Amino acid sequence: MARKSSDNLAAMDSWPAPSVPRMPGRGPEVVIWDTASGGKVPAAQAHLASLYACGITPYDATHIGHAATYIAWDLLVRAWRDAGHEVRYVQNVTDVDDPLLERAARDGQDWRALADGEIDRFRSDMTALRVLPPDHLVGAVEALGMIEEFSAVLADRSSLYDLDGDVYFCRSADPAFGSVSGLDNQTMVKLSAERGGDPGRPGKKDPLDPLVWQARRPGEPSWDSRFGPGRPGWHVECSAIATQYLGPAFDVQAGGSDLIFPHHEMSASHARVAFGTVGGEAFARRYVHSGMVRLDGEKMSKSLGNLVFVSELRRSGSDPMAIRLAVLAHHYRRDWDWTDEGLAAASGRLDRWRRALGQLRAGLGDGVGSGDRVGSGDRVGSGDTVGSGERAGAAAATGSAERGSGFAAQGSGFAAQGSGFARQGFGSARQGSGSARRGSGSARQGFGSARQGSGSARQGPGPADPGSGSAGQNTAGETADSVLAAMRERLADDLDAPGALAVVDAWADAVLAGRAATGTAAADASAGLVRGAVDALLGIDL
Repeated sequence: MARKSSDNLAAMDSWPAPSVPRMPGRGPEVVIWDTASGGKVPAAQAHLASLYACGITPYDATHIGHAATYIAWDLLVRAWRDAGHEVRYVQNVTDVDDPLLERAARDGQDWRALADGEIDRFRSDMTALRVLPPDHLVGAVEALGMIEEFSAVLADRSSLYDLDGDVYFCRSADPAFGSVSGLDNQTMVKLSAERGGDPGRPGKKDPLDPLVWQARRPGEPSWDSRFGPGRPGWHVECSAIATQYLGPAFDVQAGGSDLIFPHHEMSASHARVAFGTVGGEAFARRYVHSGMVRLDGEKMSKSLGNLVFVSELRRSGSDPMAIRLAVLAHHYRRDWDWTDEGLAAASGRLDRWRRALGQLRAGLGDGVGSGDRVGSGDRVGSGDTVGSGERAGAAAATGSAERGSGFAAQGSGFAAQGSGFARQGFGSARQGSGSARRGSGSARQGFGSARQGSGSARQGPGPADPGSGSAGQNTAGETADSVLAAMRERLADDLDAPGALAVVDAWADAVLAGRAATGTAAADASAGLVRGAVDALLGIDL
């Protein structure tokens, strides 16, 4: 029996937001790699920065691939806010879809109960990882009304047709179809078949026409609509939710690289047809995609069952901040492998940073020793600014020289020279597409770059070795202000988290090597500023 579209459509709750300190000054404008244009572009167009991130289908949550994706967009939101932007962030949850229903049937579980339990786990994991929540977390079921209204607009544009009760979108209605992925038709048909499409269905006008409304199937949930009882297709869900909450045009559409085609291509196409006549601009101005996480050399995926879950890592005693650091050690656009060794290295890095903070503050009578974590009572709250009066730069004014070296590691500074990505030959044309963009047959150019004047770029991502750059050799007098400035610079350059980690590594190594005064008011202010910067920009609570 079909349900009414008003049944069980309570608004979905997001998760609690962590407090985030406000840093002195402002960070630079963020530039980000746009999949559609194939280059770095400003991420936001105006003061109000808007982001739509494709969310989970709630089963097998939250695996490390999920975590890496949402940590990436968390960095973008943090960098935007640090640059002075107001941010509007929307994320969906596909809480009714074929994979979810198939899993529920396999396990003999009600699909709604399965979805609710997985969404609760996802919220808990995001909270533990200190991921900033979206302003709106919207489930497909609660959005059925807006999806139907959006689909009605497509029908009014004569872009839909009926096939045995199912409703399809004519890709021919959109002259710009293919502009997001840049793929040739043969590759699109192949990927459509692999990723939930039905290009081989007889009767379709075009193999790539996507499903907008699926007629009721026996034993599956359905809802009444102008198209008959059934449920929405996947792509139109995101088109409707994004444009309902962000308007016909917004800044960034974000997701994993496996969503480039068909999902983001189809969602954008729907929106162009629905709104393209209004102002000539529709849907996302930028399309941003994260790489895939592998386990033992294979993409981590639900279908393969080779998943590592955040909740299981937490139960086994892993510090959520170490899990987050293990993710941040890899640039968000690069495919990478999750390993126990990588998690252990992240735990070691977290311990070094905390020991450096403790060492700076030792002897101040606050009970914080060199091996102790700075507790929550010392934390800068979301309403507080780490102000210039508390800045570590005050050390120079008070005459408390940092033993002649400042906080810079010898020969490295905080510029993290070469910590970007070599331009030559990194990555293939479209991750997962199996073909070069627009038939070029060559690797895409410009996957980040080392900073100008920093010496030769490293081949591939990752921080430069200490002392390897040609710039920044005169590092005496560097302070915690420099840590903040360099972190901001790296993250503004396509969210270069590995470069930002190298900045903090250099500071921590210098402190632990005894090249910084400890136990003074200036050292305490320095520790506070660095701790605040690591929290505000990287989301790591030290």
